[in-house]
Amino acid sequence: MSDLAQIGVSGLAVMGRNLARNLARNGFSVALHNRTSAKTKSLVAEHGDEGTFVPTETLEEFVAALERPRRVVIMVKAGAPTDAVIDELVPLLDEGDIVIDCGNAHYADTRRREADLRERGLHFVGAGVSGGEEGALLGPSIMPGGSKESYATLGPMFEKIAAQVDGTPCCVHVGPDGAGHFVKMVHNGIEYADMQLIAEAYDLLRDGLGATPAELAEIFAEWNSGDLSSFLIEITAEVLGHTDAATGSPFVDVVVDEAEQKGTGRWTVQTALDLGVPVTGIAEATFARALSAHPDQRAAARAALPGPSEAAQKVPAEERDAFVDDVRKALYASKVVAYAQGYDQMAAASTEYGWDIDLGAMATIWRGGCIIRARFLDRIKDAYATERPASLLVAPYFRDAVADGQQAWRRVVAHAARAGIPTPGFSSALAYYDALRADRLPAALIQGLRDYFGAHTYRRTDRDGSFHTLWATPDRSEVEA
Repeated sequence: MSDLAQIGVSGLAVMGRNLARNLARNGFSVALHNRTSAKTKSLVAEHGDEGTFVPTETLEEFVAALERPRRVVIMVKAGAPTDAVIDELVPLLDEGDIVIDCGNAHYADTRRREADLRERGLHFVGAGVSGGEEGALLGPSIMPGGSKESYATLGPMFEKIAAQVDGTPCCVHVGPDGAGHFVKMVHNGIEYADMQLIAEAYDLLRDGLGATPAELAEIFAEWNSGDLSSFLIEITAEVLGHTDAATGSPFVDVVVDEAEQKGTGRWTVQTALDLGVPVTGIAEATFARALSAHPDQRAAARAALPGPSEAAQKVPAEERDAFVDDVRKALYASKVVAYAQGYDQMAAASTEYGWDIDLGAMATIWRGGCIIRARFLDRIKDAYATERPASLLVAPYFRDAVADGQQAWRRVVAHAARAGIPTPGFSSALAYYDALRADRLPAALIQGLRDYFGAHTYRRTDRDGSFHTLWATPDRSEVEA
C-alpha cells in the first residue's frame, strides 16, 4: 500500500477539521495542512486514532504527501483568502490534479477559478457542503461542480462520506464549473426563507394565543411528526423549549432580536434579479434580517407609529385549535412557494450557463445531511422524476396541498394584517401564488405607462409585433415599432 495520502485537506478550522476526520473515519488516508501547524498537531493528537492522517507543515510537504492525481480540498474563507491559497498551491501541482473548494464561495468566483485552472491543465471543483459542523463530521450533503473527469475520481470519496438516505448518498455531480456552488447558494437562500417563515409562525402563535415558548415547543414538536417534518422544525421545538440557565427565562426571550447573515441570502437575491427570476420569499427573508439589524430606527418607529389595539392580536379561546391548524397550513404552503422559487432559479441558471442540472437529484441529495432536509423533499424528487413542471406549484401533489391550505393561508395573512404582526414571508408567498394563477396581471397598465413616458413600446393581445402610441399627438395614433 502506498505511503502517500489519497486526499488532502488544507485549512483546519472546525469545518475543515471535521471533514478531514470524516474522510479518515471512512478509510481514506488524509494529508493535513494548516497555515499555523498548531491546528494540525491538535487534530492528530486528539483524533489520530480515527484513521490515517499525514500531518505536514508546508504546502510543498503537503503536496508531496499526496498520490496522483492529487486531490486537494481547501477550506478557507471565501474571496481573497481562497485566491491566495490557490495562487500559492497551483505552481506545486501537476497536470490532472484536482483542487476542491468546499467553502461557501460565490459561484461567479468558482467559474473564474475553474476556467483559469483548466487553462493550466488542472481541475477545479467548487463543492457546496451543507450540514454545519456536525454534518461535516457525520455526513453532509455535498454538491460538487466541475468536470465529469474530476468527479470520476473524486465522486466515490465524497459519496462515501456524505449522508445516506435509503441507501442513496446525498452527493451527486451537479454540473460544470460553478454549478455546485450555485446550487449551494440557492440551498442557503431557501434556508433563509424557511427560517423566516418558521419565525413568523412562532410570532403569530405567540401573539395570537399568548402562549409561552414551552407551549409553542410542543406545537412545533407535534408539527414535526407530519408533513412539516424537517430538521428546522425539529430544532425550532428544541430552541423554544430551552430555558436560559442564568436567568431561568425562556432562552428565546433573552436573545437579542437582531438576525445576522453571512451573505449567501443576498447573493441568491442579487443573482435572481440578474436572471429575472422572482424569489420573493428569499428576498423578504433577507430584508427581514436587514430590518431587524436597525434597532435605533425600530425604536424610533415604535415610539412614533400607531398600530392596532392589543385586543386585535388575540385569538378567541374557542378558536385556538383552528388558528394553530391554520398557521400550520399557511406555513406549509409558504414553504412550498419558497422551494418552488428556488427551483425556478436553479432551472434558469442551468439554462443560462448550460449546466444541465438534474433538479430531481437536488431534492435527493438535500434529504439528508443538509440544513433544509425535510420530508417533502421526496415529493419534490417525485415531481421531477418524469418531467420538469412549469412550476413546482403545479406539480399534482403540491398543487393539491397548497389548494387544500389556501383558505387557511388567507385567514392567517388577514389576521396578521389586522393584528399588526409583520409576516413578510407568508404575505409575499400568498401574493406570488395569486399573481402566478391570475388570469390577467396589471402589468398591462405598467407597459402603457412605460410607453407614455419613455416610448418603450408594448405588445398587443390581438396581433404580433411591438407598438408605440404617439401620446403627444391629438389623435394618439399607433405606430408599429
